[in-house]
Amino acid sequence: MSLKLSIRLRLTLWYSAALAAIILCFTLGVYWSVRSSLLSSMDAQLDRDLATVTRVARDQPNEINELAQHGSVDLFQVRDGNVVLAETGDWSRAAMEKAPPSPTHQRPWSWVASSGLGFRLKALTITAPGHAYLITVAEDEANLRASLKSLSTVLSLGVPLALVLALIGGYLLAGRVLAPIETMAGKAREITADRLSERLPVEQDDEFGKLAQVFNQTFARLEESFDRLRRFTSDASHELRTPLTAIRSVGEVGLRKGLDADALREVISSMLEEADRLTKLVDSLLTLSRAESGTLKLRPEPTNLVALVSEVIECLEVLAEEKEQNIALMASQEAVADIDRGTIRQALMNVLDNAIKYSPQGSRISVCVEVSAGEATVEVSDGGPGIAPEHAKKVFDRFYRIDSGRSREVGGTGLGLAIARWAVEVNGGRIELESEPGKGSIFRIVLPVRES
Repeated sequence: MSLKLSIRLRLTLWYSAALAAIILCFTLGVYWSVRSSLLSSMDAQLDRDLATVTRVARDQPNEINELAQHGSVDLFQVRDGNVVLAETGDWSRAAMEKAPPSPTHQRPWSWVASSGLGFRLKALTITAPGHAYLITVAEDEANLRASLKSLSTVLSLGVPLALVLALIGGYLLAGRVLAPIETMAGKAREITADRLSERLPVEQDDEFGKLAQVFNQTFARLEESFDRLRRFTSDASHELRTPLTAIRSVGEVGLRKGLDADALREVISSMLEEADRLTKLVDSLLTLSRAESGTLKLRPEPTNLVALVSEVIECLEVLAEEKEQNIALMASQEAVADIDRGTIRQALMNVLDNAIKYSPQGSRISVCVEVSAGEATVEVSDGGPGIAPEHAKKVFDRFYRIDSGRSREVGGTGLGLAIARWAVEVNGGRIELESEPGKGSIFRIVLPVRES
């Protein structure tokens, strides 16, 4: 069973563990530093005592006993072979003769007597005419041991106290640091689908402030998505209601009146027209739904745009002929792009169909294919009424119509340009519009050219 700890407690434990490691390293460092300093002082004193005894033994050997009885060196012994020439009174009382020889030549060493007393010793062998003296000096480690014991007591009491204070301080500090998270969480709980316009508070421009900004951007995208969904549902319901109402009305009229065969054919024809319009609307909605859900699989392939545009013109030419319009294709060179042929064809169909619908009787529609700077451009220029600047940015929105009544008369659903924009963008391109009221419009589809 895993133990689940809060972030606050985990931060406290990690902080305390890191601080404990730092304090432990610092404590050991202080202890060994003080110990080394005390030993260095004691070893320096041993060197001074050894120098004093050595000078007397070498220069005034007859004075060595006087030095042992009344000299400034507290503990020393001078031996000539197995014969003790001189030693201080405290040497024998401390049983220093039992001390082992130096483990390392001419380096100090420590020894603990059977009485529990500790000593620091150093030995040196000197030669004189006919003699080889072994001089050993010692210093009582009582003061050193007392100082280290006091230091150990202070550190052993201070370290746990510091850790306890670190735990308390870390817990309080973690709570203060995480307070903005709790505030954001409380505010986020209040934001529902009906209150997506609300935002999390951004108090400072730190990590938590940036996190709040990210959440606010997410809420903004959600709000925009919900708004689009509401508008889409409302517009779709309205668009679907219109042909259904027309079909119902025409059918009811046909049932109420006693009509002959020709009149009934006219009624059925009207109903079929509305059914066809309804089918086109449902197909467009289905296309957009698949596009947004990502279920529509693209199959990019090298495509000759000039040939594709010619194919689209050939399909829609019959509509242009009904209005005595002329569609002119201009292409200076071939343009090959890696695109999904079906989606781009749909985009071209929608844009050109739009130009035919809104261009006046007997006008000219120009389709120009050009290649420059690694991009292929398909421009569709019409002689229609043009689009005002306030409408230019919205014509690619779903169900948007500049003149809703006029659009329904020509069979528009307000989805053609929305599908065209999606089809172009999903193929890595972009669609642009240039228009002025009364001077027609230019729809420009820009696609990346295939690298040769």
